[in-house]
Amino acid sequence: MEETMKKSKVYYTSFKTTASENLLQKLRRLCLAAGMGEIDFQDKYAAIKIHFGEYGNLAFLRPNYAKVVADLVKERGGKPFLTDCNTLYVGTRKNALDHIDTAYANGFSPFSTGCHVIIADGLKGTDEALVAIDGEYIKEAKIGQAVMDADILISLTHFKGHECTGFGGALKNIGMGCGSRAGKMEMHNDGKPAVAGELCVGCGACQRICAHAAPVIAEGKAVIDTDKCVGCGRCIGACPKDAVHPTQDSSNDILNCKIAEYTKAVCDGRPCFHISLICDVSPNCDCHGENDVPIIPNVGMLASFDPVALDMACADLCNRQPMLENNSVLHENYMAHSHEDGEAAADHSDYFHITHPDTDWRSCIRHAVKIGLGSAEYELTEI
Repeated sequence: MEETMKKSKVYYTSFKTTASENLLQKLRRLCLAAGMGEIDFQDKYAAIKIHFGEYGNLAFLRPNYAKVVADLVKERGGKPFLTDCNTLYVGTRKNALDHIDTAYANGFSPFSTGCHVIIADGLKGTDEALVAIDGEYIKEAKIGQAVMDADILISLTHFKGHECTGFGGALKNIGMGCGSRAGKMEMHNDGKPAVAGELCVGCGACQRICAHAAPVIAEGKAVIDTDKCVGCGRCIGACPKDAVHPTQDSSNDILNCKIAEYTKAVCDGRPCFHISLICDVSPNCDCHGENDVPIIPNVGMLASFDPVALDMACADLCNRQPMLENNSVLHENYMAHSHEDGEAAADHSDYFHITHPDTDWRSCIRHAVKIGLGSAEYELTEI
């Protein structure tokens, strides 16, 4: 039961430095204090799951942090690589070539991080491992193949707001981030794409790649027969005009639950370690091609073997910070929902709900606890 679950250990350090220890050295010390050095990395492949940032976004984690983690793995005989899966939306990371170009442009080259970049679900987002989970919402998760081929998973997360899930933490970084394009589609909806008629040129690329004859060309435009469609998502990658797209028909709460189940599919059965940095806390995901002003000051760096406790600790620390009154989305929404007499709205203690009122990040935490992924109770140790 959640009430009696043992508290998980979460380690924390601030961004305050001294002349004898910089931020990179603090991150290294944090990882070791939290137990990363206890993992057997010798001759093991270690996937470091990170968000490389959409081109134009400047809130993503600096590659210097990734190098600290990669160096720790290599010092212990491991073989690290930075990884992410292709995006479902049309942007600068929708296929492996564009994705790697964007990663390099944002500083994540082997020369700066000391390890290679591998896009886990391949060129078009179709290289996936099918992982049985038998969850409430997901029975077979579609995970990027390279992620599942790794012996060890390390999540290195930029903790920030998110327009669909409330915030993007370790669970979002792993669950949504490690899903192939078809996996991402399954989390966002019932797994069936649609065609934007105004973009479709009737070329038939979607027909040729489909093994189930689901796309049909009618009057020069493609349509998807959802009775035949199995939700593999290959037509999305094949379309040269980006006319095939996922629908958004899952509620945000169900999306959060699916993310928790995908995270469990990724993490079960192998060593996992989780790091989150609460800095440049933008209101939206780093998938945006821009980043808005931060909603709170920089907080610190955290690490744990428990991704659920880590997300909970990060959320609690964020909600204890002063609200930045710099025209941030948080402050604007806070003021808009304050009473005329100046008193704050009733939910003033939950910054992420104020920033995105249609979200409830706790739905992901609750479901993650329910399926045994981790504990919402934690013991915070500052180093």
